[in-house]
Amino acid sequence: MLRISFIVLLSLLSSISIGQYNWKLVKDKDGIKVYTSDVPNSAFKAIKVECTLPGTYAKLVSILTNVSQFSDWIYNTKTSKLVRQITPLDFIYYLETHLPWPLSNRDAVIHFRIRTDSLPQFLTISGSNEPALVSKIPGRVRVNHYVASWKVTMPSAKTIRINYFLEVDPGGSIPGWIANMFADKGPYGTFSNLARLLNE
Repeated sequence: MLRISFIVLLSLLSSISIGQYNWKLVKDKDGIKVYTSDVPNSAFKAIKVECTLPGTYAKLVSILTNVSQFSDWIYNTKTSKLVRQITPLDFIYYLETHLPWPLSNRDAVIHFRIRTDSLPQFLTISGSNEPALVSKIPGRVRVNHYVASWKVTMPSAKTIRINYFLEVDPGGSIPGWIANMFADKGPYGTFSNLARLLNE
């Protein structure tokens, strides 16, 4: 009961938080909708993705927990590795994102948690940064602000509905207006690749 109550509370808090944004649809292709919103006191826009993809909870979880293969689907990922395994569904990983010259690659240390209700009727997933757990690497810029959440349901036995939220500051000297010009590219590419893996 306590676990279910915590998940419901997390879901409500996520809904309230996301509801405070002013979302604008910037891409709608192949059933993947990408929205952006201004963020108070930040030059970088928040991202929201809504999509219904072929797949199941089990297949999605198998992809999300296979850290070494993140470069197969997360946009522009160069390297990824497990830092600490707390439980099979609660772990910390390191990820390096490739950026074109003359920009330096970004890296992040993410605490990733997957939770389900007891039935299960939905998955709630959160990602938050733990930058101090891995020493900074010369030539890479550490991401110090990263908040992500997923709400996943199954509208049918063979489809999953994903509502994804991301707020991130890539750090360094990237002007916000330049990053925001490409804000739809990474999320669309990531979820398009995820759809491919789910369908394999």
